[in-house]
Amino acid sequence: MGKKRLVLAYSGGLDTSVAVKWLSVELGYEVVAVSVDVGQGGDFDELKERATQAGAIAVEVIDAKDEFADEYVFPAITANALYEGKYPLVSSLSRPIISKHLVDAAKRYSAQAVAHGCTGKGNDQVRFEVSIRALNPNLEIVAPVRTWGFSREDSIDYAAKHDVRVKATKEKLYSIDQNLWGRAIECGEMEDPWVSPPKGVYEMTIASQSEPSEVIIGFERGKPTSINGRTLSLVQLIDQLNLLCGSYGIGRIDMVENRRVGIKSREVYEAPAAIALIAAHADLEDVTLERELAHEKRRIQNEWSRLVYDGMWFSPLKAAYDSFLDYSQEFVTGEVRLVLEPNALHVEGRRSPHSLYDYSLATYDSSDLFRHQDAEGFVRIFGLGVQTWASKQGKLD
Repeated sequence: MGKKRLVLAYSGGLDTSVAVKWLSVELGYEVVAVSVDVGQGGDFDELKERATQAGAIAVEVIDAKDEFADEYVFPAITANALYEGKYPLVSSLSRPIISKHLVDAAKRYSAQAVAHGCTGKGNDQVRFEVSIRALNPNLEIVAPVRTWGFSREDSIDYAAKHDVRVKATKEKLYSIDQNLWGRAIECGEMEDPWVSPPKGVYEMTIASQSEPSEVIIGFERGKPTSINGRTLSLVQLIDQLNLLCGSYGIGRIDMVENRRVGIKSREVYEAPAAIALIAAHADLEDVTLERELAHEKRRIQNEWSRLVYDGMWFSPLKAAYDSFLDYSQEFVTGEVRLVLEPNALHVEGRRSPHSLYDYSLATYDSSDLFRHQDAEGFVRIFGLGVQTWASKQGKLD
């Protein structure tokens, strides 16, 4: 009987490079290394060489940037997705698409298992494993970093022993995850929530602009489609906003969040385009969504964000929420004008061909068409229940 075959989510870093060798030597797997490009950057030719040198029988780099933007980031924009009101789901959104490509690769290579490089107390192990089991319940899942019990020093020593090329040193470095939607940074001195993040950890939000400027973002059915009237793909649009907003220092998030595994974790994020697009999209909804729909959507989108954070992308409840969110975007078309200033952005204008803002009803000048005489009866009936309670049961001072 031949060796078992496994597909590994390969980043090219210390843990996954060591995992290629460890899975082969210790568990007897033939390892296929798969890296999914969701906009994280890097030298993919070097990554392929590193995986091959570590012992992978095949290496694939899958360009999924447009798929990631259109099928994962776009729904997050329609949901104004901010976990716990702050975090725009930078890493959370990339895990289900990576899982999808791991499962597809397992089928292509007739693999019996898939593996990831997550630790035992992080969120990503949940996101990967729940997604993989949702897509193919029959695949075995292997988590070497959760199993081998190596410290960082142990991993470096193992790499040296087995001639695995890695760039890491025994000096503890920050853990960084990056994709098109932003950048997540943790570990090091930032594990103390009182300590300020070192200036050197930032890359996307280094301020170089000081004079305020305006940017107009166009939307069609909730999807960002243009900047200052120029039509762009979503990938291009996000890339441009990352550069533009990042040059004002916009998009830094420093928070203590509640992980799915029950611990609190200090996280630092850079997400310039995400912060700008969610702010603009939410503001356009203010003029295009009917009141009851808007209020229910705010409740739904908070639950949607929690589900995605928890790794439930491929779940029936999220699918049901998706249908609601998709319906809500039918008339979310128009433009939003943002003003960018050092370390801040704010909306200064919004317009839509489907706007529910009616000047003749909103104004207090002579063109006012609101029927003020109707208000007395409306207010009396609206408050009738409270009035009845107060007269029968309320305590009068």
